[in-house]
Amino acid sequence: MCSNYRPVTRTDHLLTFFGVERDSKEAPPEADMWPLGLAPFIRLHEDGSGNKVIDDGHFGLLPSFAKEVVYGRKTYNARSETVHQLPSFRESWRKGWRCIVPAEWVYEPCYETGKAVRWRVQQADGTPMGIAGIYKRWRDPDGALHWSFAMLTVNAAGHPVYERMHRPGDEKRMVVILDRDQYDLWLTCRVDEAKIFFRQWQGELKALPDPLPPRRAR
Repeated sequence: MCSNYRPVTRTDHLLTFFGVERDSKEAPPEADMWPLGLAPFIRLHEDGSGNKVIDDGHFGLLPSFAKEVVYGRKTYNARSETVHQLPSFRESWRKGWRCIVPAEWVYEPCYETGKAVRWRVQQADGTPMGIAGIYKRWRDPDGALHWSFAMLTVNAAGHPVYERMHRPGDEKRMVVILDRDQYDLWLTCRVDEAKIFFRQWQGELKALPDPLPPRRAR
């Protein structure tokens, strides 16, 4: 599961690799993201134009019945096997509220030294990743609206990189990484077609211990 990642915030990366622009030309500083934090996600515009838009949402999907943002600590990842049936996720899945989460890299724990070491997993060529997600607009008890999202995950048993991650004996999981030429299809396909994306990514990943202390987004 992925609870920590580096979101894409650079304006040039968002435009070049994802074809979207922020309303504000000033990009927030690059920093790591944990559940409940605000990070960019890409969705289809609700006007039916088919255009992509980028919003900032809480990392941790907030269903209608959530009473507070802290609920997102349990919903930052959605298992592909159960996303269609769990109460927290099924509305977003059924209504086709799918998104792309732009990430420079994700962090995973590696236990090969006998203890957890934070490793960075990224595309081998250094380009950002588009991670498949679902989203929801949530109204808090005061009436304010908030965007929120979750990353989708699949079983990673046998994957050359992810087989090395996570505690020994735990199930191996990895985020659903989309090929760049699949972004539009992921956002626009029918709900019954979207499950074709639930597979281990076949592109080349590299992983290395992260030498820097975590730097949280403000």
